[in-house]
Amino acid sequence: MDVGKKRASDLVKHITMEAIQDVYLSTAPQALSIADLGCSSGPNTLSFIRDLYQTVEDAYRKAMINGPDCSSPPKLSVYLNDLPSNDFNSIFMALPDFYQEIFRGSKDRDGNLSHLEGQTRPSLFVAASPGSFYGRLFHPNFLHFVYSSYSLHWLSKVPPGICDEQGKSMNKGCIYICEESPPTISLAYQRQFQEDFSTFLSLRSQELIRGGKMVLVFLGRDGPNHVDRGNSFLWQLLARSFSDLISQGTVEEEKLNSYDVHFYAPCKEEIEEEVRKEGSFKLDHLDMLVIKREEETSSKSGSYGMAVARTVRAIQESMLSHHFGEHILDCLFDTYANLVDQEMSKQEIRPLTFLLVLTKL
Repeated sequence: MDVGKKRASDLVKHITMEAIQDVYLSTAPQALSIADLGCSSGPNTLSFIRDLYQTVEDAYRKAMINGPDCSSPPKLSVYLNDLPSNDFNSIFMALPDFYQEIFRGSKDRDGNLSHLEGQTRPSLFVAASPGSFYGRLFHPNFLHFVYSSYSLHWLSKVPPGICDEQGKSMNKGCIYICEESPPTISLAYQRQFQEDFSTFLSLRSQELIRGGKMVLVFLGRDGPNHVDRGNSFLWQLLARSFSDLISQGTVEEEKLNSYDVHFYAPCKEEIEEEVRKEGSFKLDHLDMLVIKREEETSSKSGSYGMAVARTVRAIQESMLSHHFGEHILDCLFDTYANLVDQEMSKQEIRPLTFLLVLTKL
C-alpha cells in the first residue's frame, strides 16, 4: 500500500524542507539532530538526506548574509530508524560515495553550486537507531526535527480485540476491515491506532526540543466509512488472492481465518482528535493527497498491480512466510497483481495520503 511513495515524497518535499529550514533558523543550533523514522533501505533514504543537507546549507548561507556573527556552520546529524531487521548495511555501504558527492559541491535549488567561499560547510553525520518507533529511541530534548514517510499506518501489533474468547478470529475470510467484518473488528483496529499514535506523539514530544517539528506522511481514508475503494479494497483483493489458493488446495482455509494485518488507515478526524488529546503538539498542517496511477508507475516498473504487489510483499513477506509458508508467495502475489490490474481497468483505486506538520509546544 506504499505505492507512490517516491511521487508523494516529491509532492511534499517543499513543505518538509521549509519545516527543516524554519527549525534551523528559529533555534540556530550548533548541532542539528534529525531523525528519519521508518527509513527503510532504498534510494529514497539517501535522497532525503541529500535534500535536507542542501536545505540546511542554504539556510546557513542566508543566515551568514543576514547576520555575519553566525560564523560557525552547523553540525548536522541524521539518525536513520527502522526495525532491526532493516538492511542498514546497504545504506552504510553507499555512504562513502554519497559523502564524496555531497562534499564535492552540492547545488542550490536554482542549480548553482553552493560552495561557501571562505567558510567551512556544514558537517554531516549519519547513524542508525534501530528499534520500533513505538518505543523510546533518543535522549530527552535531543532532536530538532522528525520525519516519517509511509510508516505510521503500520500498527505496533495486530489488534487483540479481533479474536473471540476461544482465541479464534471473528474476521473470517478477511485480513483487514471488510464489508463482512462485524463492528467489533473496526473498533479493535481503531482502538489500536489510537493507542499507537498517542504513544508515538508522547514519545516524540519527550525527544524533541521545544519548537522542534515533525513531518509525518502516511496512508488514511476519506470519511468515517472504514471500507472504501482505497486501502481497504486493496487488502480485500489480497484476501481474494488467498481464496484462489484455497480453492486450489494450496492454502488451508483455517490458516486464512487466523491471519490479520497490522495496518490501519485513519480518517482526518481521528488524527486531529489524537493530536488534541495528547496535547504536546500544535498541528500546523493536515493535507490530504491522492496520487494518480499514471504518476506512480512507468513502463520500466511494470503494471500498477505489480507495483502494489511488490510493496505489500516487501512489508508482509516475513509474516506471511511464517504463517503460510514461503512456498505460496510467488503464486500469491502473481494472483494479487493480476487482480489489482483487473479492478483498475474497471475503476481507479486511489489510496489517500495524509501530510501532517506538527510543532512541539
